[in-house]
Amino acid sequence: MTTTPRLSLPLIEPGQAQKELFHNESLLLIDAAVQAGVVAVGTEPPAPDPVEGDCWVIGPAPIGVWEGHGQKLAMWTAGGWRFLNPPEGMAVWDRATGCLWRHRSGMWLRGNTIPAATGGTTIDEGARQMLAAVIEVLRGHGLVA
Repeated sequence: MTTTPRLSLPLIEPGQAQKELFHNESLLLIDAAVQAGVVAVGTEPPAPDPVEGDCWVIGPAPIGVWEGHGQKLAMWTAGGWRFLNPPEGMAVWDRATGCLWRHRSGMWLRGNTIPAATGGTTIDEGARQMLAAVIEVLRGHGLVA
């Protein structure tokens, strides 16, 4: 089966029978990938009672029907689980924590990491407190880790 290069969506072949199956499969995977919002990130066992259309980012060591699909995006559909290999840089919104996660180098990373202000020859305690407050607000919004 021929697939698209980024999301591995199944393509319809010339003269192929049952084209609607491949077309519908592609639409389901697009539905999971575009403006992705997930129930949770890093989940290992599948949800016991998933709602159709809900998505999860699978953790690195999944069990049960998710076994072998670590770090993928999983979506529950009327036809069962659909799995999507996330491309580099894919972002999802984690509804559980209100944070943005990005897929980088085969891992899901939360926001961007900003270190605390250190160093310099003149220490301005007020400036450091202000920087710390800004960083804390950014963390609170899930924009940085």
